Amino acid sequence: MTTTPNQIAFIGDTNMTETADRIIDALRSGHDHLAAVVHGLTAADLTRPSGASEWDVSQVLSHLGSGAEIGLAALEGATGGTGAPDGDFNKSVWARWDAMTPAEHAEGFVTANQALVERYEGLDAGARSDLRIDLGFLPAPVDVTTAAGLRLSEFAHHSWDVEAAFDPSTTLASAATGPLLDQAGMMLGFIGKADALENRPVAVAVHTTAPERAFGLSVGETVALTGEPENADAVLTAPAEWWLRLVAGRHAPAHTPPSVTLTGDTVTLDDLRRVFPGF
Repeated sequence: MTTTPNQIAFIGDTNMTETADRIIDALRSGHDHLAAVVHGLTAADLTRPSGASEWDVSQVLSHLGSGAEIGLAALEGATGGTGAPDGDFNKSVWARWDAMTPAEHAEGFVTANQALVERYEGLDAGARSDLRIDLGFLPAPVDVTTAAGLRLSEFAHHSWDVEAAFDPSTTLASAATGPLLDQAGMMLGFIGKADALENRPVAVAVHTTAPERAFGLSVGETVALTGEPENADAVLTAPAEWWLRLVAGRHAPAHTPPSVTLTGDTVTLDDLRRVFPGF
């Protein structure tokens, strides 16, 4: 199956409500899984280095918990017609979470994320199709599919950060992989670093498994997804979840399965790792 650029983003999706349903279901299953993991962590576990290089496990949970509070406020502002909270609100949330202990981060994450997931689950079909949410950092309000999809990306990758602290072979949740693959092009121009290859243009054919997709990665003046190139400089074959982790910077050799291969003489996996340093 060859995937075109328009199929890789949510924009243009013909059944936004169905897509929103899949994303919200993935947010629920992801929450239930990570909450169970968190409930089994010891005090020492919470201060272990996570898969996010600058944070320990509790700090990842703090980021997810504070993000859930801010996301819930934006969602409530959309449903109530009051709009997004101002920047001072966000700062107050971050300050409160920064002052918490590691154990409070863990407990607070479970409570805050549960509230956000329940609010998404409570949206009826009309809202899932027509509601527009001002997230505060995008130029215009977005639909539920986009807002929930951005949260799913954040949640799935930071859940991986938590679990990678204990198992370097852990993977992204399978329920999240399909929806995230569909939106993979949305932020690529922002998070990809085209200058990492020193102005050397590269066209890579990307073949993913679980699910199977074929498309192109172009690194030139910008980083973008394309249709599968006819004359690719290299062919990357990888599980879809690892492709997503590559784009998100969670791609160290220790976290790269043997099934990932790159053929071609002009670009290496380390080159691609430099293009996607992570966030």
